[in-house]
Amino acid sequence: MPGHTNPLGNLMGGNLLSWMDVSCGISALKHCGYISVTAGVDNVSFRLPIKVGDVVVIKSFVTRSFNTSMEVFCQVYIQDYKNQKEELSHSAFFTFVSIDEQGRRLPVPPVEPQSEFEIKLYNGAERRREVRLLLAGKIQASEAPHLKAFFKDVE
Repeated sequence: MPGHTNPLGNLMGGNLLSWMDVSCGISALKHCGYISVTAGVDNVSFRLPIKVGDVVVIKSFVTRSFNTSMEVFCQVYIQDYKNQKEELSHSAFFTFVSIDEQGRRLPVPPVEPQSEFEIKLYNGAERRREVRLLLAGKIQASEAPHLKAFFKDVE
């Protein structure tokens, strides 16, 4: 709607990020059955502008769970309302942490990927998690075995 856009008639990124966060939060809640809060957002790829009047479709799902956290993948599509065709516009990985009403972390059930795409994302989640932890200063490079193995394979 016009109130969500900039002077060029494009959806403002902050509005879209908020919608993506809500979608991912719902996916996290449905996966674990507990309150889940946003712990981080990886690089967001803004591929196509979303114009006033475009239909926005947001899809998200939990790609992998760890002890008390989950990686949630989100994709945003622009849908042509005439033929219902969807074109990928944006994507990002969010990290959510499951907590109780007192803010204590809760264990998260495992993810069981089904499709080839889900399996691919599941398999890469450990490396992405190590990158997040490295960038946050929570681990040292020597504590990132999946990243070391990945770069060893690249050589």
